[in-house]
Amino acid sequence: MLLPVNTTLGVVLAVLLIAAVAVTAVARLGHARQIAVAGLRAAAQLAAVSYLIGWVVGALPWLLCFLVLMFAVAVRTAGRRITGNGTWWWAAVPIAAGVVPVVGLLLLTGLVPPRGLALVPVAGILIGGALTATVLGGRRALDELATRHGEVEAGLALGLLDRDARMEVARPAAADAQLPGLDQTRTVGLVTLPGAFVGMLLGGASPVQAGAVQLFVLVALMAVQAVAVSVVLELVARGRIHRVPLTAAEGE
Repeated sequence: MLLPVNTTLGVVLAVLLIAAVAVTAVARLGHARQIAVAGLRAAAQLAAVSYLIGWVVGALPWLLCFLVLMFAVAVRTAGRRITGNGTWWWAAVPIAAGVVPVVGLLLLTGLVPPRGLALVPVAGILIGGALTATVLGGRRALDELATRHGEVEAGLALGLLDRDARMEVARPAAADAQLPGLDQTRTVGLVTLPGAFVGMLLGGASPVQAGAVQLFVLVALMAVQAVAVSVVLELVARGRIHRVPLTAAEGE
């Protein structure tokens, strides 16, 4: 067992969380409260999932409900990170566009069986990757459009369509959302041993099997994130996702 579930583990986790909150507060990074809440939520959510996962793996309806819940939480989280108005729900499009085809391909080819113990972890990894890429791509694109609004206006003056003018400004910034996944893939085995690899080894798999699973996860994540970033960039360029208050947007 990698980590014994006992009082010592609880104390160490509490100390690490307090340290993260304290350092953030002292450095005035502005996220101390969010870190504390995130840590407590993670503990509660993982405890609940640990008990519920037994039901999920045993019944297909519960499995589907659990996957829908994962997707809904990801959409809500990503959308609210990108914008505070009612266009947040468009975050469902890039996440679904990235995850659904990959999961469908894995199920059709039989690489991942339609069982909870296999499907839930894989879907969770892919949804999490799509969430991260959607948030980073959407936020960077909108930030860039706000900062370089004059360049968008200049593009319009030169005859570019609104979508094209926005795309020229936002695309380079949104593309940076792919860098974390790209760097993780390029340095795997040299800088880090990711969770899938370590988990397979601890579960008794051979190093070759663990390496194959980790490679599959990393390549699948790059595909999911490439699609998610491309779609969220398109939505931002077309004005589907924006930061204009709803009342103003509705008046356009």
